[in-house]
Amino acid sequence: MASAIVSASGIEYIKGALKKPKKVDGHNHGNYMIMTHREAPTTNPNCQRLYVKPADAYKRSTPVTADELAIRARFTAVSRAVAVRAKNMSTYQTDYAAFKAQKDQPGGRKTFKSYLWQVCGEAYDESQG
Repeated sequence: MASAIVSASGIEYIKGALKKPKKVDGHNHGNYMIMTHREAPTTNPNCQRLYVKPADAYKRSTPVTADELAIRARFTAVSRAVAVRAKNMSTYQTDYAAFKAQKDQPGGRKTFKSYLWQVCGEAYDESQG
């Protein structure tokens, strides 16, 4: 659901789903109402947006392709490998040293987690041939 920031002058901003369709007897009643708040620095004073979408806006119109299934399988395998590797204390020191060494290089990963995603992704790609 939505979250709001309230101050003494009232509501500062709201972000999230204000309304979602209600499913009754196998079909949806209502629509989506989503509000966003841009937090990135900008010179544009308009940082609030409201979107209204029909109830079936997020319904898939095409079947899942083989490429999409392969991408999903890769993501699942790599995310599990990253979680295991981040907690593995026997490789943590060497991984962190390698991360620090590449961090300031051109094209280097800026966070340790993104570095692990790169390393585990490359290992997955090599194992898949």
